[in-house]
Amino acid sequence: MQAQAETEPTDGPDRRVPRQLPWHGMMHGTGLILAALFFALSLTAYLVDQAVHTHSVLTWYDLNVYNDAGLITRQLPSILYTWELKPGIQFTYTPFAAVIFAAGSLLKYSVLRWIMTVVGLACIPLTAWITLGGMGRRGAGRLTAALAVSALALWIEPVAKALFLGQIEPLLMLLVVWDLTRSDDRKWKGIGIGLAAGIKLVPLIFIPYLLLAGKFRQAAVAAGTFLITVVIGFIALPKPSASYWLTGYFIRPGRTGSVHSLVNQSLLGMLARVYGTVGPALGVWLPLALAVAVVGLVAGAMLSRAGRPVQGWTLVGITSVLVSPISWDHHWVWIVPFLALLVGLAMTARPLARVGYLVTMVLVAGVMGSWPWRWSGPKAFVPRRGLLGWFVKPPEVTQLMVLHGWKLLTWNLWVVVGIVIYLALLVAAVVAWRKRPQRAVKVKAPAAPSPIDALLARADAILSGSHPLNGSGNGNAVAAKKAADDADPGALPADPADPADPADPADPADPADPAGPGDEAETTASRPAAAVPRPTRLFPLLADYCRDALRAWSGGPPG
Repeated sequence: MQAQAETEPTDGPDRRVPRQLPWHGMMHGTGLILAALFFALSLTAYLVDQAVHTHSVLTWYDLNVYNDAGLITRQLPSILYTWELKPGIQFTYTPFAAVIFAAGSLLKYSVLRWIMTVVGLACIPLTAWITLGGMGRRGAGRLTAALAVSALALWIEPVAKALFLGQIEPLLMLLVVWDLTRSDDRKWKGIGIGLAAGIKLVPLIFIPYLLLAGKFRQAAVAAGTFLITVVIGFIALPKPSASYWLTGYFIRPGRTGSVHSLVNQSLLGMLARVYGTVGPALGVWLPLALAVAVVGLVAGAMLSRAGRPVQGWTLVGITSVLVSPISWDHHWVWIVPFLALLVGLAMTARPLARVGYLVTMVLVAGVMGSWPWRWSGPKAFVPRRGLLGWFVKPPEVTQLMVLHGWKLLTWNLWVVVGIVIYLALLVAAVVAWRKRPQRAVKVKAPAAPSPIDALLARADAILSGSHPLNGSGNGNAVAAKKAADDADPGALPADPADPADPADPADPADPADPAGPGDEAETTASRPAAAVPRPTRLFPLLADYCRDALRAWSGGPPG
């Protein structure tokens, strides 16, 4: 479960890290002790609250559905997707999930309840710990931050509600986060996402995220694992699998409960409450959800490619809850990695930014807090929905109604918080993409000449008279020219074929030559051509002809 800190250079190195003072070590130790005490106090208060208010803090309602579905899977699987615990309460998970729940139903139910509670409680600090590790945070600071986040997250409504119901949601979130923070070198990275999607379909959104982020092998592993879970479901439960996958049952929004219910905190639920009915809301929701999903996936991939993968997959997690047709209040446990993300950013931020991150974390936790309905009496301090719906109680929770005024905010509070987080991470994606480190352009070294090109160059040199092996003796002329250049760099080159060359002192055609006073005078501007043609002037034509012939024979373009 080690994270890849070395592959995320932009989560901190481009920021100025505060100078470490001598007393920082003592402060870190004190912070760890305070965080541990805070977490211990929070956990103790939760367990005491459960002990005092039996079946008010923990009811394991959804776990009871899982257990009954497991028993049906073992004894009468043909009614798996028609059975109802009570009107409107059915088993909605995949056939593969039913196989897992069938194995869980072998345990005594009282034992299963507490196993699920302990696992759910453990998932919160583990998720915070892994998220911080994915950001490169290490040592005592990481442990301090994880404990502080966990102590606070234990009392936010989505976490308290998930524990209240005995939900599997915290475990699925942990499985996805663990998988995403593993090193890309791990051979089976992606298997956690595939398993989570095999139990519940929403994590499938992380497969296109992996593709857009350039992690093709991990996406293939996730997709392959998911397909294996589908095959296992068909092998173990052929008829329920056909009913689930081949009849479109798995895409029906109403199969999991009332779409317009207060506790459905999704974009579709918000629109259904605004319109007062589900029908018109579907026509608006489909293109809106598609646009939100595409933009969220692209921005998440941008963050990942810019070196901020934790911010990237956190954005995708928030996007998944927004666009899912049904997102119960306890599905918003994806707030936990977001809170850990804020603390992780605060650990390396400048003082003013650090305060901003921490205030945002406290504000989000306060808005989504599981505030009790009563502060005195027998039901005092029992965690409830808090600000969601502004203390709305049944049966108004599931009543179909058109919202007005203040209720437009309070009845859609989780959606509003999710949209704010979504937009903030979109801005972070654009900023990170602009500041991403540019890849160095590799300049290819010139390719070595082929044997044909080398042969042509050698033949060209020989035929043009610039090679010492030329039979015309021009090799000596080249050597003489080089010596003359070394002696007088400013002198004109000597032409051995020119009879009027001043390099020859006995040239009778040179009017300036004292050895030939009787020669006719002539100017250098109108010097006549040599009487005898230069023997090398025909060789370039022959060289060009031979070069083109050889290149045509070798299949190359003519010169």
